[in-house]
Amino acid sequence: MNGTRRLASLAVVTALCLVGINARRVWAQEAAAGGASQQKYTMAEYNAYQAAAAEKNPAAQLKLLDDFVAKYPNSALLNYIYTLYYKNYGTQKNFAKTIEYTDKLLALGDKASPSERYDAYYVRAYAYNNIQNPDPAMAKAAREAALAGVQAVNQYPKPEGVDDTKFAEQKKQSLVFFLGTAAKAAMDAKDCAGAADSYKQLLTITPDDLTANYNLGKAYMCMNPPQTLDALWSFARAATSKSATEAQSKQVKAYLRKVIANYQGGTVCDTLTDAELNELLQLASTSVERPASYKLISSADLDAARKDMTIASVVTDLKAGGDKAKLTWTAACGLEFPDVPGKIIEVNSGPDYVELKNAFVTSDAEFQAATKPNMDVKITGQPEAAKLEKDNAVRFTGTLESYDPDPAFMLHWDKAKVNEEDLPKAEKKPGAKKPAPKKPGGRN
Repeated sequence: MNGTRRLASLAVVTALCLVGINARRVWAQEAAAGGASQQKYTMAEYNAYQAAAAEKNPAAQLKLLDDFVAKYPNSALLNYIYTLYYKNYGTQKNFAKTIEYTDKLLALGDKASPSERYDAYYVRAYAYNNIQNPDPAMAKAAREAALAGVQAVNQYPKPEGVDDTKFAEQKKQSLVFFLGTAAKAAMDAKDCAGAADSYKQLLTITPDDLTANYNLGKAYMCMNPPQTLDALWSFARAATSKSATEAQSKQVKAYLRKVIANYQGGTVCDTLTDAELNELLQLASTSVERPASYKLISSADLDAARKDMTIASVVTDLKAGGDKAKLTWTAACGLEFPDVPGKIIEVNSGPDYVELKNAFVTSDAEFQAATKPNMDVKITGQPEAAKLEKDNAVRFTGTLESYDPDPAFMLHWDKAKVNEEDLPKAEKKPGAKKPAPKKPGGRN
């Protein structure tokens, strides 16, 4: 996760320096304690450690550390030796070896202090975030270590003299870092559910975080089956994040719109997709969790609604209102319907357009009773349609573009063409009188 990597990059230099300082501080404490009780190491071990700690050349220091481990494989000073190892590899950006030696220190368990374990978990997480294309086994181990780092943060004692507020803020930043690393590692390991769990924990600390919200959406999308509604909600939270720049928000909204369209099987009505997008953005900006009441019609719902659909069934469902009307309209919007029958109530035309105001009718009785239009039909490429007359029957094929609900129910059609049989017949021009055929011999 880019956000995790940026956070780690800002802190890593300090962390790598502090672990060395911390090791020497703890060494001093242990040495003092050893003077009052049974000594756990020899003076030769101590001198070898001191020589390695004082060495500034990375290659030379590694040689001294290797010599120490070879000579004293069970030394009580290994926690300080492993700290020097991973600090050395970390400054050289050898992240695989950094991880190897943080793991060696962590394997010491209680032989390492809580602060030493915290430092090791932190540097390990940083190193992992800089590994390119980690394999699943490495990713799984990184997630487990990052979650252990969360526990290390919670167990870390507040140092004397440190302000409570400042310490709480430092713990918060560490938790964000470890949870972000755990989530990234889970995604690398294809553990989408685990990633979602870590991102959700992270968002309890920083609910408006752009990257965490977006990545939570990605985690929901990669589940089997995908949790698309939760993913849409998370993407919308990212798009409306106060920390998002205008460019970032625009980019996430464009992606979110594609996800909505794909979820609905490539809905053909752009205006409807835009309306669903705007509604989702407004709702998500006010709530961290997706409410159970939020639903979005799926492609399976739309396919079922389109089965046996006719323009007559569409009109009936739209006039009924409610959820049925919403489903029918989502399924019908943008579709082309053939041979739509109607009674012409009004004809409007200009140099480059013809518009019919029709009443939708399905029987002679409805035709006779119709006096008001409920269809607005824009005719394309048929100027002769301007000659259609009021109160005549007409059929057309057109694309259903939008509708106005009751009480002023109106269907709006675009790119329509009147059936050729219903167009006014062109008047025949009188033909020129043919000359009489000539008689044989050239005489008439």
